[in-house]
Amino acid sequence: MSDRITLTGLRVFGRHGVFGHEKRDGQEFVVDLTVWLDLTAAAATDDLRQTLHYGELAELAAAIVGGEPYDLIESVAGRIADEVLKDSRVSGVEVTVHKPSAPIPLTFDDVAVTVGRKR
Repeated sequence: MSDRITLTGLRVFGRHGVFGHEKRDGQEFVVDLTVWLDLTAAAATDDLRQTLHYGELAELAAAIVGGEPYDLIESVAGRIADEVLKDSRVSGVEVTVHKPSAPIPLTFDDVAVTVGRKR
């Protein structure tokens, strides 16, 4: 079994979508992240430097969602995953980006894309 840190339900305003009004008006996106890394040293030492700071993880994801607009939430999720993997302690990451207000002319609860990356 591998150790992991999970962050769910991060809500961030962004301007992603293929339609002009999505980039102009924006909407709320929701991000879920799971990051796999060895937490043995953090558990043994109670030292924040031995783990991935989940506040910084949330800020990283929020900066990407709230930053440069992309057409696809696949691109948003992939960019978050790639940035998280820059930390050499991370062995894997899974990112789900939800777009609950996607412009679909039908009744639905959510649209989401999940990407996974491993080292």
